[in-house]
Amino acid sequence: MVSTAVAFIPAPQQSVSNVALHATANRAAPKALVTSKVDSTGNNIAVKDFLESAQETKLLSKVAASGLLSKAAASGITLSKLEPLIISAAQQGILNEVLILTEAAGPDILPLLPTVVELAPQALPLLALGLDIPPVALQAAALASIGAAYGIFTVVPDDTVIQVAAQTLAVAVLGVAVPAASLVGATILGKIKSL
Repeated sequence: MVSTAVAFIPAPQQSVSNVALHATANRAAPKALVTSKVDSTGNNIAVKDFLESAQETKLLSKVAASGLLSKAAASGITLSKLEPLIISAAQQGILNEVLILTEAAGPDILPLLPTVVELAPQALPLLALGLDIPPVALQAAALASIGAAYGIFTVVPDDTVIQVAAQTLAVAVLGVAVPAASLVGATILGKIKSL
């Protein structure tokens, strides 16, 4: 009886370590295996602080209050529909690559987490509105954006450095970033809604 009771005694606490547990084990590049501060139970302190700030700001309550989940359900987006996409991504190795990239950029990404918590409540209404946009409209926006970039590039002369900078900015934003985001969003919304 005594041996059974001993099984429920907490293990002795370890001292704070600088070695993090890595989800990708030996598959990450050696540069990706950076050390980070972890507490006595192995939790990354930056991630723990992020989760605590999300709890303090009641981020999940704000997600619920924004109506984002209701709009997603009304648009036909449910967790059961997302599950096959996640499984497919895992089978194709996409999730492993994302884990490796995230782990490699870990020290750079972790300081951004508090900003994510701060900006998330303001972004929730935009996400809710985005669910109402049909994928075809996003594809049309991508084409219109490319057309706008071409128009700016041909209309704005390249006589000065400022004009060349304006052309470059227009092509980068309207010719690359906006169409890419629109097409990725259209593809994701289309796949989710078609399930």
